[in-house]
Amino acid sequence: MAAVYPVTGAGAFDTTPSYSGAFIPTLWSGKLLAKFYQNTMLSEVTNTDYEGELKNQGDTVRIRLAPNISISDYVVGQNLTYEVPLPSFQDMQVNKGKYFGVQVNDVLAYQADMNLMNMFTEDAAKQLKIAIENEVFFNSFVTEGPAALNEGSAAGAISAAYNLGSDIAPIDQATPENVLKAILRMSTTLDEQNVPEDGRFLILSPYDRHLLMQSSIAQAYFSGDNSSTIRTGKIGMLDRFSVYVSNLLPRGEAGKALVAGLTPTSSVALR
Repeated sequence: MAAVYPVTGAGAFDTTPSYSGAFIPTLWSGKLLAKFYQNTMLSEVTNTDYEGELKNQGDTVRIRLAPNISISDYVVGQNLTYEVPLPSFQDMQVNKGKYFGVQVNDVLAYQADMNLMNMFTEDAAKQLKIAIENEVFFNSFVTEGPAALNEGSAAGAISAAYNLGSDIAPIDQATPENVLKAILRMSTTLDEQNVPEDGRFLILSPYDRHLLMQSSIAQAYFSGDNSSTIRTGKIGMLDRFSVYVSNLLPRGEAGKALVAGLTPTSSVALR
């Protein structure tokens, strides 16, 4: 019986001899390492009501709005005054496009031990959703922004009494109670704009969700029992909002934002 032990110095035992690469092959796993993507929820907070009417990039759909009809007091015997309602519409354009391109050599695809094209296109599809959501969120929440009466330190179409902060003067969201109060102010601001309760959504950053879920008051506001609020993407209902968590919210110099809106008022069309 013989044994070889590692030693130091001139006669040190070689743990990586030259023949190791020839007789001990490198094995490639047939399974992919788990890859994590940002949550996407664009389809949850927007509608696709007009998608079927759009066919090509650059198409425009003119969406008509019901006019406001004036109501007047009536006096017996008076002549009635008739108005001609003015047409009103909103144009919806598809004027942006994104693409991805992947090249797979036929010989490599044949010899590979997994479907390369499926792997590449599945990843591209998820990356495409993230890229679209990033752009839509930025354009909607930053470039276009909310209505003038729904933002700033004097939000509220009727009372102008709600401080929703701004990029240069943010509100204090350092505690769970402050986050909850900010959400309630946003809800009341929408009430003053006569926004319907059905279809309201609220998007939080993970940090704000972390703060919010520490509050027993917030737990009481959530519909359902405590376990029903722990969901993927959508964490439950809070003061008539469907609440979502996202890492894709735009960030300003002052940090993160809370975003609230109404699904029927935001439409997307994908082709």
